[in-house]
Amino acid sequence: MNPIEILARHHDPASPTFEILVVHSTLVARKALEIARGWSERHPEESLDLDFLSEAALLHDIGIGLCEAPELHCSGTEPYLCHGILGRGLLEKEGLPLHALVCERHTGAGITAAEVRGGGLPLPERDYLPVSPEEKIICVADKFYSKKPTRLWREKEPAAIARSMDRWGQEVRTRWDALASTFLGS
Repeated sequence: MNPIEILARHHDPASPTFEILVVHSTLVARKALEIARGWSERHPEESLDLDFLSEAALLHDIGIGLCEAPELHCSGTEPYLCHGILGRGLLEKEGLPLHALVCERHTGAGITAAEVRGGGLPLPERDYLPVSPEEKIICVADKFYSKKPTRLWREKEPAAIARSMDRWGQEVRTRWDALASTFLGS
């Protein structure tokens, strides 16, 4: 399986969106593998599927083109928050159900059904929380890199990521802190 070929089936390879998506996803995949190596050193009794981790990290944002995000050159009609569930749909059609779940569960520090309901979020009311270690690692790695073209290559500091979670409330920050503690050893 070639994740870049899959991305190219859903995004014009000559478009700025494709370039942003490939750069961001490659950086996230590299960070996910770095995090996985550190986690594995601390937990040698656990095993991770590094091939799946790399593939899923490269595909996690495949749904962005279906969203309205002019700064990313995406001219879709759906709210950006929906890129995860839209990506899930694309990858399920590709026959990749486990990769599809990564798309759906990587946003923020995960999203609960109560947060969907309470925040009036444009998502079906259910939990969107990363479950497997690989899903959690990709969720964490994704926060290190923006898709904004002016900041695409700049890696964020863990403390800055944690502060950015504060705007979503204490429950989200607590979930982030648990993910960071588990996978970053912080």
